[in-house]
Amino acid sequence: MKFGQIPVVEAEGAILAHSQRFDHRTFKKGRVLSLDDIADLAAGGIDNVIAAQIETGDIGEDEAAKIIANAVTGTHAIAGVPFTGRVNLHADIQGLVVVDRARLDAVNQVDEAITIAVVSPFASVEAKQTIATIKIIPFAISSTICNAAAEIARDLDKDDAIIRVIPFVPQKIGLIQTHLSGTKVSALDKTTNVTSLRLEILGSSISAEIRCDHCTDQVTDAIVEMKNQDLDIILISGASAITDRRDIVPTAIVETGGVINHFGMPVDPGNLLLIAHVGTTPIVGLPGCARSPKLNGFDWVLRRIVAQLPITSADITTMGVGGLLSDISTRPLPRSKINKITPTSSTSSVATIVLAAGKSTRMGQENKLLAKIDGHAMVTRVVDAALTSKTAAVYVVIGHEGDEIRKALAGRQVNFIDNADYGTGLSSSLKRGIEVLTNNIDGAVICLGDMPRVTAADIDHLINAFDLSQRRVICMPTYNGQRGNPILWPRRFFREMQNIKGDVGARYLLGVHSNMVVEVEMTEENVLLDIDTPQALADAQT
Repeated sequence: MKFGQIPVVEAEGAILAHSQRFDHRTFKKGRVLSLDDIADLAAGGIDNVIAAQIETGDIGEDEAAKIIANAVTGTHAIAGVPFTGRVNLHADIQGLVVVDRARLDAVNQVDEAITIAVVSPFASVEAKQTIATIKIIPFAISSTICNAAAEIARDLDKDDAIIRVIPFVPQKIGLIQTHLSGTKVSALDKTTNVTSLRLEILGSSISAEIRCDHCTDQVTDAIVEMKNQDLDIILISGASAITDRRDIVPTAIVETGGVINHFGMPVDPGNLLLIAHVGTTPIVGLPGCARSPKLNGFDWVLRRIVAQLPITSADITTMGVGGLLSDISTRPLPRSKINKITPTSSTSSVATIVLAAGKSTRMGQENKLLAKIDGHAMVTRVVDAALTSKTAAVYVVIGHEGDEIRKALAGRQVNFIDNADYGTGLSSSLKRGIEVLTNNIDGAVICLGDMPRVTAADIDHLINAFDLSQRRVICMPTYNGQRGNPILWPRRFFREMQNIKGDVGARYLLGVHSNMVVEVEMTEENVLLDIDTPQALADAQT
């Protein structure tokens, strides 16, 4: 592929590398120039363009992305439609993502032009959730490079492909809880409820429960009774944590003829977990943290067992990287089945926060939020969309040229929030907006002040998809598979959002809580258009 500045008269079939504005018109990046386009550019005084020219033996970015995506995609993963050199893979079922890391790395190492990004191995995902993206960096790559990358995975069976999803299989679970003289019944009930919640999320349930004294004989009898009920998995929650392979719970397992596979794990919380089996039935001795709904090492083990993936001592000992789990929000609420992202209506109270405090340094001296688009200041278009939506209240965070923003929004029913620290980045504005929300607000739509094409209907689409009774809690707009803004965040994440820093906003939380994200497909590309450069502003003003 050739790339660089070329004379317009020689540019037929070339692909524009950058948007080109002339005579109040704009040819966008990626446009394949026709003879008519060349004539228009020449008439507009454009002599040269920066463009790419595909040569013999090259494969266009979309076709190359499609070829590689088809090669790496395995069972229960679906490749989307290629766009701008990108193909997203989605799960078609709830389950665990299994990644052949060695082969994935090999594909990424074929050439810098080819990139594949995927969620963490064994991540728990929902149907329709994005699990990977294949991106071709230039406008085209040589067929030799493309075929070399595809060849690494081409001969693999779908069940052994580089990226695949293993579904959770409903399991009959037995729960044994031991108690001491001072153990409260309410504590045992809480453990039962939390465990039921964990299992319900994975499509399974507690089929039998036994409560007994914390002594070897009674635990042994309970295991035998559970084994006779033909259960798929036995969980044991001891009144006292397991501290040694010779402790009460592991001793009871051995006395039933069971085998201890591994005790302890390099995951915190979750260190004191035990995995064993009696016959073909897996047994898990729970760490004390399993009584909490927060993510811990038990979740990592339970997910694999419910997906009927073998878990060995070697698997456990390699969990240390990433095994220090942060103190995150409680797990999502269970739902009747997989995400249904067709918005209906919402009874939740949702506010909108418009972030309008930044300096927009890439725009030069002009405050882009005050620039006119279709005769109206950019920030007024964003605020008016929020005001005419279903949102319960609109908050505008101001900082840089705050008085001018106030004047532009004069007469509108908004709540202004001053952010004196706006120079430290977008996160400071987000935190200021979140901290003033009242307790009756269930969630907040975070709008960027430089997205003037977002409409009230777009915001309503997110609010309608927001459902606190299910796991549809982080509502992310998409268009043709590409994620955009604004994003609707539920109250449960407000505390975590107070800890962010810099200019990246809360997007890193989307990775931490990927299983709680619902993608809401939009009918227009409004949610993808942000104005962050003079050229983007010029394009929006045409």
